[in-house]
Amino acid sequence: MSIEKAVVSTTLDPAATKVLRNTYALLAMTLAFSAVMSGVAMAINAPFMGLWMLLPYFVCLWMVEKNKNSTAGLFWVFALTGWMGFTLGPILSFYLATSGAEPIMTALGGTALIFAGCSAYVLITRKELSFMTGFLMTGVLVAFVAAIANVFLQIQGLALAVSCMFLFLSAGIIMWQTSAIIHGGERNYISATVTLFVMIYNLFTSLLSLIGLSND
Repeated sequence: MSIEKAVVSTTLDPAATKVLRNTYALLAMTLAFSAVMSGVAMAINAPFMGLWMLLPYFVCLWMVEKNKNSTAGLFWVFALTGWMGFTLGPILSFYLATSGAEPIMTALGGTALIFAGCSAYVLITRKELSFMTGFLMTGVLVAFVAAIANVFLQIQGLALAVSCMFLFLSAGIIMWQTSAIIHGGERNYISATVTLFVMIYNLFTSLLSLIGLSND
């Protein structure tokens, strides 16, 4: 992180540098808080909630968007990321019970590498990626609908396709969001943090799902 700060601070305008710094700081805090909430869920043996987890998720997401320009937005960012971490706890418990810690650590390492690689690519090349907006948003919508459908269909091939779609789309959105920050398209660090956090969550769960399918 310190290397990125050094590189960015010498080449970006002050507004972009400030947003990027605040985004990474808040992202680090929300990731840590999410990890704590995952541990809480595992400690109390919380049940897997399935599609019911989406209701609080969308409520928190809406509240973040509504309050993103005020300090109340920070509360809702932590409410959202804490909830996502809590719902991840039962999934981690399942993998620990059935496959051990190796799939989780592999997915965690892969997530870190992909996020760092995508972020570094945009920060170094200064690519302007606003042209990807329509493609990425359409792709996320298609992947989300397919994921919901497969909750009922339970088709392993579709599960594999959905995980791959979310993997590539999440990597693309990480690059797109980083580009928006450095080129002035995003000046709200709360919105940027939520976008990056959700994409990191998607990367991790997608990799975990793919590892689980390969083990099966």
